[in-house]
Amino acid sequence: MTAPPDNDVLWARALVKTYRGAPALRGVSLGVREGEILAVTGPRGAGKTTLLGCLAGRTRPDSGEVWFGDAELHALPSAVRDRLRLDRFAWIGGEAGLVPELTVRENTALPLLLKGVPCRTARTTAQEWLERLEVADCARRRPARLNRPQAQRVALARALAGAPEVLFADEPTAPLHLADRVQLLRTLTAAARTHRITVLLATHDPDVAAHADRVVELVDGFRAPGTDTDTVPAAPAAPSSASDAEPVPGAEPVPGAEPVPGAEPVPGAEPVPDAGHVPDAGPVADAEPADPVAAKGSSSC
Repeated sequence: MTAPPDNDVLWARALVKTYRGAPALRGVSLGVREGEILAVTGPRGAGKTTLLGCLAGRTRPDSGEVWFGDAELHALPSAVRDRLRLDRFAWIGGEAGLVPELTVRENTALPLLLKGVPCRTARTTAQEWLERLEVADCARRRPARLNRPQAQRVALARALAGAPEVLFADEPTAPLHLADRVQLLRTLTAAARTHRITVLLATHDPDVAAHADRVVELVDGFRAPGTDTDTVPAAPAAPSSASDAEPVPGAEPVPGAEPVPGAEPVPGAEPVPDAGHVPDAGPVADAEPADPVAAKGSSSC
């Protein structure tokens, strides 16, 4: 196994996943840079949710590697992987997934409470995110009393309240109308850029993908070629001698110029050594992932 590049927070190589004989991922490799918003696009059934699940540690691939930093995610013990997902990842899907027995504020504070944050601090942080997402007036309601846009905003507030390093967003705007979709996306992208959160955004909507820094497309479980510049281009080889050097574009030759015999060298000038051959840069290896814990419980906050 090879550790991921230093600037990739998530790194996956050759992921394969099959459900009941039907392939969902067919050798997908991917690197996700720290702090970027990466959209994973493609039609329904292309493998977007499966890819996010593998990267988040929710779904174990049949083969391939998933790395988070310098840790091979699926090689970790289950308890360690669960803790990693709780402490450093967050997840929001097309369904809010709120705990029905808890109020909106308790739902939002839940990831913090599970981390051991004091109740008062968790309540204050939850309230701040509810205000930012304009659902603070719903703080004492139960999820059953929320409409869909409100529930999705609360789900996003809960995901962001825990200050995750990586946020996995699987079609988070799918159930929303245009105005609500735009507001949710603006809040998500603004928070990600302000707090340096890496976001993986799965969507089949090109308007949603347009909010991302980079787009990767899946088609039938394969990564579509030509949809992303994920590899570092090879460095061109330097000329090995002056005779190999390319002429400077637009430079005119000086007519009748002859070398001056007996010319003295410029004092203090160092001789320029011949440029050695610079080898081409090899391909950058791809990398692998991780995800949040769907926790349920009650809160006394």
